[in-house]
Amino acid sequence: MAQLSDDCFAFGGPMMSVDEAVAIIAARVHAVAESEEVSLVEADGRVLASDIKAPLALPPFTNSAVDGYAVRSADLPRDTAQRFTIAGRVQAGSQAVEAISPGKAVRIFTGAPMPAGADTVFMQEDVQVDQSGGVVLPPGLKAGANVRPAGEDIPEGHIALRAGQLLRPQDIALMAALGLTRVEVRRRLRVAVFSTGNEVVSPGSPRGAAQLFDSNRFMMTAMLKRLGCDVSDLGILKDDRASLASGLKDAAAHHDLTLTSGGVSTGEEDHVKAAVESVGTLVLWRMAIKPGRPVAMGIVDGTPLIGLPGNPVASFVTFTYVVRPVVLALAGTVQRNPVPMPVRAAFNYTKKAGRREYVRVSLRRSGEGVLEATKFPREGAGLLSSLVDTDGLVELSEETTSVKPGQVVGFLDYSHLI
Repeated sequence: MAQLSDDCFAFGGPMMSVDEAVAIIAARVHAVAESEEVSLVEADGRVLASDIKAPLALPPFTNSAVDGYAVRSADLPRDTAQRFTIAGRVQAGSQAVEAISPGKAVRIFTGAPMPAGADTVFMQEDVQVDQSGGVVLPPGLKAGANVRPAGEDIPEGHIALRAGQLLRPQDIALMAALGLTRVEVRRRLRVAVFSTGNEVVSPGSPRGAAQLFDSNRFMMTAMLKRLGCDVSDLGILKDDRASLASGLKDAAAHHDLTLTSGGVSTGEEDHVKAAVESVGTLVLWRMAIKPGRPVAMGIVDGTPLIGLPGNPVASFVTFTYVVRPVVLALAGTVQRNPVPMPVRAAFNYTKKAGRREYVRVSLRRSGEGVLEATKFPREGAGLLSSLVDTDGLVELSEETTSVKPGQVVGFLDYSHLI
């Protein structure tokens, strides 16, 4: 089970930047050590446990890259076109029976192995075939053209994939091309998720007049599953310090990470901080991020805990920029920060310096065909419609204090964040 030392959160002081907070925790968590073997069809989204060395070269034999005619480079026409006798035919999946003879050409197809002695292929579109079994080849082709040498893609013994790679469909294709059928991956993270508060109830349960249906728990579970985690839904814990403390301790005993929503602010009815301090260690980091400043990070019996805000938009944003990199570090892979796409702002906005902010926007094409970002018309970290009816976030750095229409801003599509 992933563990943290009790002093890894020993940090106080002023409000921290997002990068500082994430760097501190991600550098100190230890990836799960256990691994398991899975089939290739089960490997997508898993983390590779050990390096994969190519057991054979790719391609394993020299072959033609096109449909055409194979010749020896020593016979290439220099100044004028030259007629060659067609002395054989090699299809993909078959083997040339004889070596090519001087002055001869062999009809060959894409992917077919090159006949012994042949090292250059003319594309069929560039030649003229006569009626007497010959082909006229033009001058000017370079030696070695249209041929894929053995090992051109990956040499035998080369490290094709490194440990820690979050496996993608293209990685699985590479392993299949190397003849592999199973792969060793790190086991899935076990994450406990619960919401806190007397004001929320689970969908399907009776709802009081002053209560809301819990949405954060379901959103967090979905986001964790997209990261390949095994999630335990622990439901809703009421605003009671003893119950919260007991629930946190039980969760820590059987999981690699505990993730909560709500109760992490500084109000007198926000009990998560006190509950964690009664069974573990917690530093309430005031992160310089909007939406989502109240984010709690701590440890209970060596297991990391992250407490997200109760407002759903704040929970979404802080999950993306705080929880996601920590989950990837625990899983043994590396966070690759998405690169914002430059778009033109079609809105006014002002903000405080020293705080990173994320603005919910939709994309549209201007009359000139330029991509523009339009801001969601309403503010508020509790507006789920602002996540549903937009395309992504505009990221505003700590140094930015205003945005004007026509200014270039960085856009992050939701598909790159979850």
